[in-house]
Amino acid sequence: MPEFLADKIVTVSILAVPLLLALVCHELAHGLAAYALGDPTARRAGRLTLNPLRHLDPLGTVVFFIANIGWAKPVPVDPRFFKNPLKGMLLVALAGPGANFLLAVLFAMLYHGLLPLAVAHQADLLGKLLVPLTLISQAGVFVNLVLGAFNLLPVPPLDGSNILAGVLPRRAAYRYLSFGRYGVFVILAAILLGDLLDINLLGRFLLPVVETGAGLLRVPMTF
Repeated sequence: MPEFLADKIVTVSILAVPLLLALVCHELAHGLAAYALGDPTARRAGRLTLNPLRHLDPLGTVVFFIANIGWAKPVPVDPRFFKNPLKGMLLVALAGPGANFLLAVLFAMLYHGLLPLAVAHQADLLGKLLVPLTLISQAGVFVNLVLGAFNLLPVPPLDGSNILAGVLPRRAAYRYLSFGRYGVFVILAAILLGDLLDINLLGRFLLPVVETGAGLLRVPMTF
Protein backbone atom coordinates (compact mmCIF):
# COMPACT_ATOMS: atom_id res chain seq x y z
CA MET A 1 0.00 0.00 0.00
CA PRO A 2 1.39 3.45 -0.92
CA GLU A 3 2.58 5.42 2.10
CA PHE A 4 0.32 8.42 1.40
CA LEU A 5 -2.73 6.13 1.28
CA ALA A 6 -1.74 4.44 4.53
CA ASP A 7 -1.30 7.86 6.19
CA LYS A 8 -4.71 8.93 4.86
CA ILE A 9 -6.39 5.84 6.32
CA VAL A 10 -4.75 6.44 9.70
CA THR A 11 -5.81 10.12 9.73
CA VAL A 12 -9.41 9.32 8.77
CA SER A 13 -9.53 6.56 11.39
CA ILE A 14 -8.42 8.97 14.11
CA LEU A 15 -10.71 11.83 13.08
CA ALA A 16 -13.85 9.90 12.10
CA VAL A 17 -15.37 9.27 15.55
CA PRO A 18 -14.55 12.71 17.06
CA LEU A 19 -15.83 14.55 13.98
CA LEU A 20 -19.00 12.48 13.79
CA LEU A 21 -19.71 13.06 17.47
CA ALA A 22 -18.89 16.77 17.16
CA LEU A 23 -21.27 17.29 14.25
CA VAL A 24 -24.11 15.24 15.74
CA CYS A 25 -23.90 16.89 19.17
CA HIS A 26 -23.65 20.34 17.56
CA GLU A 27 -26.89 19.89 15.65
CA LEU A 28 -28.62 18.06 18.51
CA ALA A 29 -27.78 20.98 20.81
CA HIS A 30 -29.44 23.39 18.39
CA GLY A 31 -32.55 21.22 18.29
CA LEU A 32 -32.75 20.79 22.06
CA ALA A 33 -32.31 24.52 22.64
CA ALA A 34 -35.05 25.33 20.13
CA TYR A 35 -37.36 22.72 21.69
CA ALA A 36 -36.74 24.15 25.16
CA LEU A 37 -37.76 27.57 23.80
CA GLY A 38 -41.01 26.21 22.39
CA ASP A 39 -40.11 25.16 18.83
CA PRO A 40 -41.10 21.50 18.11
CA THR A 41 -39.83 21.55 14.50
CA ALA A 42 -36.66 19.53 15.15
CA ARG A 43 -38.56 16.97 17.25
CA ARG A 44 -41.20 16.54 14.54
CA ALA A 45 -38.38 16.03 12.00
CA GLY A 46 -36.86 13.30 14.15
CA ARG A 47 -33.68 15.28 14.74
CA LEU A 48 -33.61 15.20 18.56
CA THR A 49 -31.47 12.07 18.48
CA LEU A 50 -27.84 10.98 18.65
CA ASN A 51 -28.42 8.68 15.67
CA PRO A 52 -25.84 9.97 13.14
CA LEU A 53 -27.92 8.76 10.20
CA ARG A 54 -30.50 11.43 11.04
CA HIS A 55 -27.88 14.18 10.90
CA LEU A 56 -25.31 13.22 8.27
CA ASP A 57 -25.17 15.20 5.03
CA PRO A 58 -24.13 12.98 2.07
CA LEU A 59 -21.88 15.60 0.51
CA GLY A 60 -20.39 16.57 3.87
CA THR A 61 -19.56 12.92 4.50
CA VAL A 62 -17.86 12.50 1.11
CA VAL A 63 -15.84 15.69 1.63
CA PHE A 64 -14.66 14.36 4.99
CA PHE A 65 -13.01 11.35 3.37
CA ILE A 66 -11.35 13.66 0.83
CA ALA A 67 -10.35 16.68 2.90
CA ASN A 68 -10.75 15.52 6.54
CA ILE A 69 -13.48 18.12 7.14
CA GLY A 70 -17.22 17.73 6.88
CA TRP A 71 -20.60 19.00 7.94
CA ALA A 72 -24.03 17.76 8.98
CA LYS A 73 -27.52 18.73 7.88
CA PRO A 74 -28.69 21.83 9.77
CA VAL A 75 -31.44 21.14 12.28
CA PRO A 76 -34.67 22.88 11.19
CA VAL A 77 -35.62 25.76 13.46
CA ASP A 78 -38.72 27.95 13.15
CA PRO A 79 -38.16 31.24 15.04
CA ARG A 80 -41.88 32.04 14.81
CA PHE A 81 -42.35 29.78 17.84
CA PHE A 82 -40.11 32.03 19.96
CA LYS A 83 -41.49 34.93 21.96
CA ASN A 84 -38.55 36.99 20.73
CA PRO A 85 -37.30 35.47 17.45
CA LEU A 86 -33.90 37.23 17.43
CA LYS A 87 -33.12 36.44 21.08
CA GLY A 88 -34.40 32.91 20.61
CA MET A 89 -32.15 32.33 17.61
CA LEU A 90 -29.23 33.79 19.58
CA LEU A 91 -29.70 31.16 22.29
CA VAL A 92 -30.18 28.37 19.75
CA ALA A 93 -27.05 29.50 17.91
CA LEU A 94 -24.98 29.55 21.13
CA ALA A 95 -26.00 25.98 21.91
CA GLY A 96 -24.10 24.48 18.96
CA PRO A 97 -20.62 25.89 19.62
CA GLY A 98 -21.30 25.52 23.34
CA ALA A 99 -21.80 21.77 22.85
CA ASN A 100 -18.51 21.58 20.93
CA PHE A 101 -16.55 23.41 23.62
CA LEU A 102 -18.06 21.12 26.26
CA LEU A 103 -17.07 18.09 24.18
CA ALA A 104 -13.54 19.49 23.89
CA VAL A 105 -13.35 19.59 27.70
CA LEU A 106 -14.66 16.01 27.99
CA PHE A 107 -12.22 14.74 25.35
CA ALA A 108 -9.40 16.55 27.18
CA MET A 109 -10.33 14.79 30.42
CA LEU A 110 -10.33 11.47 28.57
CA TYR A 111 -6.96 12.30 27.01
CA HIS A 112 -5.34 13.09 30.36
CA GLY A 113 -6.79 9.91 31.83
CA LEU A 114 -5.57 7.69 28.99
CA LEU A 115 -2.15 9.23 28.33
CA PRO A 116 -0.26 7.85 31.35
CA LEU A 117 -1.78 4.42 30.77
CA ALA A 118 -0.89 4.49 27.08
CA VAL A 119 2.71 5.44 27.90
CA ALA A 120 2.98 2.74 30.54
CA HIS A 121 1.61 0.01 28.26
CA GLN A 122 2.82 1.16 24.85
CA ALA A 123 5.09 -1.89 24.49
CA ASP A 124 2.44 -4.51 25.29
CA LEU A 125 -0.89 -5.66 23.91
CA LEU A 126 -2.96 -3.24 25.98
CA GLY A 127 -1.02 -0.37 24.44
CA LYS A 128 -2.34 -1.31 20.99
CA LEU A 129 -5.76 -0.27 22.28
CA LEU A 130 -4.80 2.62 24.56
CA VAL A 131 -2.54 4.48 22.11
CA PRO A 132 -5.22 4.81 19.37
CA LEU A 133 -7.82 5.81 21.99
CA THR A 134 -5.46 8.49 23.30
CA LEU A 135 -4.94 9.85 19.78
CA ILE A 136 -8.69 9.83 19.15
CA SER A 137 -9.36 11.76 22.37
CA GLN A 138 -6.63 14.25 21.42
CA ALA A 139 -8.18 14.66 17.98
CA GLY A 140 -11.55 15.15 19.68
CA VAL A 141 -10.22 18.23 21.46
CA PHE A 142 -8.88 19.66 18.19
CA VAL A 143 -11.99 18.90 16.10
CA ASN A 144 -14.40 20.40 18.62
CA LEU A 145 -12.34 23.53 19.19
CA VAL A 146 -12.11 24.11 15.43
CA LEU A 147 -15.81 23.43 14.80
CA GLY A 148 -16.89 25.60 17.73
CA ALA A 149 -14.63 28.49 16.72
CA PHE A 150 -15.56 28.24 13.04
CA ASN A 151 -19.27 28.44 13.79
CA LEU A 152 -18.72 31.60 15.84
CA LEU A 153 -17.65 33.48 12.71
CA PRO A 154 -20.22 36.28 12.20
CA VAL A 155 -20.90 35.23 8.62
CA PRO A 156 -24.46 34.18 7.73
CA PRO A 157 -25.59 31.42 7.93
CA LEU A 158 -23.03 30.37 10.59
CA ASP A 159 -24.07 30.48 14.24
CA GLY A 160 -22.04 33.63 14.84
CA SER A 161 -24.40 35.57 12.57
CA ASN A 162 -27.44 34.72 14.70
CA ILE A 163 -25.50 35.57 17.84
CA LEU A 164 -24.56 38.97 16.44
CA ALA A 165 -28.09 39.56 15.12
CA GLY A 166 -29.43 38.92 18.61
CA VAL A 167 -27.63 41.97 19.98
CA LEU A 168 -28.19 44.31 17.01
CA PRO A 169 -31.17 46.67 16.70
CA ARG A 170 -34.07 44.77 15.11
CA ARG A 171 -34.00 46.51 11.71
CA ALA A 172 -30.21 46.21 11.40
CA ALA A 173 -30.38 42.56 12.48
CA TYR A 174 -32.88 41.55 9.80
CA ARG A 175 -30.98 43.48 7.14
CA TYR A 176 -27.76 41.76 8.22
CA LEU A 177 -29.36 38.30 8.17
CA SER A 178 -30.76 38.96 4.70
CA PHE A 179 -27.23 38.47 3.38
CA GLY A 180 -27.33 34.85 4.57
CA ARG A 181 -27.64 33.47 1.05
CA TYR A 182 -24.27 35.01 0.21
CA GLY A 183 -22.47 33.75 3.32
CA VAL A 184 -21.23 30.51 1.79
CA PHE A 185 -19.71 32.45 -1.09
CA VAL A 186 -17.97 34.80 1.38
CA ILE A 187 -16.38 31.82 3.13
CA LEU A 188 -15.35 30.21 -0.17
CA ALA A 189 -13.93 33.52 -1.37
CA ALA A 190 -11.90 33.85 1.83
CA ILE A 191 -10.48 30.36 1.30
CA LEU A 192 -9.68 30.92 -2.39
CA LEU A 193 -8.23 34.39 -1.79
CA GLY A 194 -6.14 32.99 1.01
CA ASP A 195 -4.78 30.31 -1.31
CA LEU A 196 -3.94 32.90 -3.98
CA LEU A 197 -2.19 35.18 -1.49
CA ASP A 198 -0.74 32.29 0.49
CA ILE A 199 -2.52 33.60 3.59
CA ASN A 200 -4.81 31.42 5.69
CA LEU A 201 -7.51 34.03 6.31
CA LEU A 202 -9.80 31.71 8.26
CA GLY A 203 -6.86 30.29 10.16
CA ARG A 204 -5.94 33.76 11.41
CA PHE A 205 -9.19 33.77 13.38
CA LEU A 206 -9.46 30.09 14.19
CA LEU A 207 -5.86 29.33 15.16
CA PRO A 208 -5.63 31.72 18.18
CA VAL A 209 -8.93 30.36 19.54
CA VAL A 210 -7.87 26.73 19.04
CA GLU A 211 -4.38 27.31 20.46
CA THR A 212 -5.78 29.16 23.48
CA GLY A 213 -8.34 26.43 24.13
CA ALA A 214 -5.78 23.66 23.71
CA GLY A 215 -3.39 25.49 26.01
CA LEU A 216 -6.03 25.85 28.72
CA LEU A 217 -6.88 22.16 28.39
CA ARG A 218 -3.16 21.24 28.25
CA VAL A 219 -3.58 19.11 25.13
CA PRO A 220 -0.95 19.32 22.32
CA MET A 221 -2.39 19.87 18.87
CA THR A 222 0.01 17.57 17.00
CA PHE A 223 -1.15 14.00 16.54
